[in-house]
Amino acid sequence: MIRALRRVADRRRQADGQYGWLFNPYTGDEMVSIDCETTGLDTKTAELVSVAAVRIKAGRVLTSDSLDLRLQCPQSLSGDSIKIHGLRGVDLDGGEAPADALEKLLDFIGNRPLLGWCIDFDLAVINRHLRPHFGFDLPNACLDMLHIYRREVRRTRPDLEPDLRFETVAKELGVPVMGRHTALGDAVTTALMYVRLKKGVCQAC
Repeated sequence: MIRALRRVADRRRQADGQYGWLFNPYTGDEMVSIDCETTGLDTKTAELVSVAAVRIKAGRVLTSDSLDLRLQCPQSLSGDSIKIHGLRGVDLDGGEAPADALEKLLDFIGNRPLLGWCIDFDLAVINRHLRPHFGFDLPNACLDMLHIYRREVRRTRPDLEPDLRFETVAKELGVPVMGRHTALGDAVTTALMYVRLKKGVCQAC
C-alpha cells in the first residue's frame, strides 16, 4: 500500500520530467532480471557495490544485452569494514559515481517489469540511493523469483516443503549457477530460473 501511494505521488511529480515516461504502463513482451551486491544486509545502511540487469524476451535470456555496473563506495568503507562485509579490495576500486550508474540503470530497464531473487531487498537498497538523485523510486512492476518458485511447488506438490536456497532452486530447475554473489551472475541465473520454470522444467514441481 505504501509503495503504491508513493508511486502515485512520484508519478504526479515526474509527469513533465525527463523520466515521466517510466510511469507509463508497459505494453511490450520483455522483462528485466536485476540484482545488486551491497556492503551489508540492512537496507537502511547498506551501500551499493554493483548492480546488473539482463533482458528476457520470448523465453530467452539475452546475455549479450546486459548491464553490469560497479559503483564508487564511500571512502569510509575501508580496512576493517572490508573484512566485516566480506568485500575484496577490487570491489572498492574504481567504479562509477552513483548518480551516473543509476542513470544508466534507468535507461536500460525503462518501464519493463523487473524480476529478481528476493527482489524487495534489491529494490529497497536501489531506491534508497535513487531517490536523493532523481526524486522517485523505481515504479516498475516487480516479480520475485523466490515467491514464484515457492507458489509453483505448493500448487503442484502441496505435501512438499521446498528447499528455497538459491543454489538448490537452480539445481531443481536444471540451471547452472553463473558467478554466484556477483550482480550479473545472479541476475542471469535468476532469469534462467524463470525461463525454465515457465517451460515446466522443475524436478520438485
